[in-house]
Amino acid sequence: MPEENEIIEARATLNHARISSRKVKIVADLIRGKNADEALAIVKYTPKASSEILEKLLKSAIANAENNHHMAREKLYISEIYANQGPTLKRIRPAAKGSAVRIRKRTSHITIVLRERN
Repeated sequence: MPEENEIIEARATLNHARISSRKVKIVADLIRGKNADEALAIVKYTPKASSEILEKLLKSAIANAENNHHMAREKLYISEIYANQGPTLKRIRPAAKGSAVRIRKRTSHITIVLRERN
């Protein structure tokens, strides 16, 4: 059993997601601090590239909270959500006059942390 002052949290992480962390942060800012079900609804109807990824990750975090930590779904809220920059895949594209242009395919590490409201 957890102690009284110990804060239980459930988390889900996605490493090396093939999307720029800058694009993920736009949607992440929309749902930070919201209830889990409300955040799920927001993500589902936000027309952004990162919405699909965040929806899947949020469902995973909710499942972790319910199954691993025995938390009530109704009380869950997003206490932390952040997207850090991952490794960049560097590719080369031919350009004019025999030169080459570097293409940077950015990746990100996304983390969602859920806690229960009192």
